Amino acid sequence: MEKRAIILAGGKGTRLRPYTTVLPKPLMPIGEYPILEVIIRQLVKAGFDRITLAVNHQAEIIKAYFASGERLDVKIDYSLEDQPLGTMGPLRLMADLPEHFLVMNGDVLTDLDFGGFYDRHVASDSVFSISAHLRQQIVDYGVLDRDADGHLSGFREKPKSDYLVSMGVYMASRRCLDLIPAGQLYGFDHLMLDLMQRGERVAVRDFSGYWLDIGRPDDYMKAIDEFDAKKDLFL
Repeated sequence: MEKRAIILAGGKGTRLRPYTTVLPKPLMPIGEYPILEVIIRQLVKAGFDRITLAVNHQAEIIKAYFASGERLDVKIDYSLEDQPLGTMGPLRLMADLPEHFLVMNGDVLTDLDFGGFYDRHVASDSVFSISAHLRQQIVDYGVLDRDADGHLSGFREKPKSDYLVSMGVYMASRRCLDLIPAGQLYGFDHLMLDLMQRGERVAVRDFSGYWLDIGRPDDYMKAIDEFDAKKDLFL
């Protein structure tokens, strides 16, 4: 059975400008490799034998770099958007998707066990699985609480809040494609709301290992600083 991964690599990388005016975000370097190559090497090691890159912005540069995947010992093909379709919209362009497939952003640095995540979804009855990470948000101000009369009722200095956030790594089953409209902008948020409205089972899988979204400038700089020291963790 074909083990297939779809990598969303069509974004403009606006949060990483001015770097991404020259390079597409998936080719931004982390150590000696672009982040997308790190991801592909991880997927190959996890047993994926076909990878489709959903491309749009600066697509020709990405295609020139990875070609057919022979250098990385995997079959790589491309799905080209002629207009922005969001994170989930590009899946409607792929007519030959298997019953279960992995979908992920092309700017994620993590040591997630992709093979285990795949297998756990296949063994479940969920239509969609989300890999999730606990992230802490710190407010850099003293936060004031006030009562109905406008008087101070509480004070918190730089409070912290914990959030369970999507890592941008998903497993999907083909039946979720019925919800995705053709030729329209349709994001992860749209799909989640539609799945919940239909009462479909969406699994949230906690992951406590390493994860950075390098589309965020702070996380990208952190990834550059840490990659060489932690290289064995990823590759």
